[in-house]
Amino acid sequence: MDEKNSYKFCPYCGVALARNAKGRPHCPACGTVFYRNPTVGVAVVVLEGREILLVRRRGSYRGQWCIPCGHVEWGEEARKAAARELEEETGLKAEVGPVVAVHSNFHNPAQLTVGIWFLGRRTGGLLRPGSDADAVDFFPLDCLPEPLAFPTDVRVCRMLQRRARDGTLETWIRCLDDGSAHEETAMPERRM
Repeated sequence: MDEKNSYKFCPYCGVALARNAKGRPHCPACGTVFYRNPTVGVAVVVLEGREILLVRRRGSYRGQWCIPCGHVEWGEEARKAAARELEEETGLKAEVGPVVAVHSNFHNPAQLTVGIWFLGRRTGGLLRPGSDADAVDFFPLDCLPEPLAFPTDVRVCRMLQRRARDGTLETWIRCLDDGSAHEETAMPERRM
């Protein structure tokens, strides 16, 4: 655990933390173990024909391209988070459908994520860069802009490129759509 993200004292009872046998910080007074887990990231793969929607980033990874993405907020359903992030970054509304890929992201050791890439279909909105992007556009799968920001986006794009080259892309997308059950679940409301 890096210094920036580690507690020195228990936030519940104030006692100095120790390390357990697995090296995890824990409180010897109240027994709380402090786990450091990756956050959940979501991305929406919007394909129109054989073109994919990409955004050019501002802030971290500035000037690099990626599939529109972001983090799931606490209590937020993953597909709703994906739709929200897509609209924030591109101005587009979309139906967020089946899972295209799931990958662990290790490119930034200080901020590990597990990413879920969903297939999305445009339903409205106006294409424009949002607060996290300075450009947004559709690109042919065989002519992507460089550089791509994330190694996992490269993996997803390569998989799509292979399917486009071997003629299975459209059939694969239809199979994803036909076999998906997008049951939406939300965290139950807590009553105080």
